[in-house]
Amino acid sequence: MSDIQIDRAHTLGLPTARHHARQWADKAHAKFGVESRYEEGAERDVLHFSGNGIDGQLQVTATALQLRASLGFLAAMFKDQIQAKLNAQFDEITGTA
Repeated sequence: MSDIQIDRAHTLGLPTARHHARQWADKAHAKFGVESRYEEGAERDVLHFSGNGIDGQLQVTATALQLRASLGFLAAMFKDQIQAKLNAQFDEITGTA
């Protein structure tokens, strides 16, 4: 298995970061069939996602987004492209692009 780790600091605050994380999950589901489960917390949320060769979590706080994902055998062949796309998406979300 191949792993992807993405860390982004942001100044969005938890409510806005939560909103973006949910939108990201909705787009992943619509485009790739990735299923997700969102757990809200007082200071940290966790978005669990799985499907289409990827399993992982996105931790959402008032100041950071941390994605940890494992790619299955077939998806691992496209790790560079997947990671580049995820980096671009998180840059857009956090305004670091």
